[in-house]
Amino acid sequence: MAKRRNHSADFKAKVALEALREELTLPELAKKYDVHPNQISTWKKKALANMADIFSSKQEKQKDNHEAEVKELHAKIGELTVEVDFLDRAFKCSLGSGGRR
Repeated sequence: MAKRRNHSADFKAKVALEALREELTLPELAKKYDVHPNQISTWKKKALANMADIFSSKQEKQKDNHEAEVKELHAKIGELTVEVDFLDRAFKCSLGSGGRR
């Protein structure tokens, strides 16, 4: 049984782009890149299906979500910093009062 190969996203995009150009037939591309023609067809269909995402506002939404997440994390860091400072001062005060436990 043949071993499964994992192809990089760059390789898949390159082959799919050549398939979209239709300068070579699928069997010719398959021979050129040592990939089964059905696999090339799958990559080509996937490329066509996702091509609209490149031009859509999905990337903008993802960027907005990322910025919101960063803002939330910065707020959490601020809260934790205040908490650590408070506990540090409380600990130092308890040590400074001369009471040993």
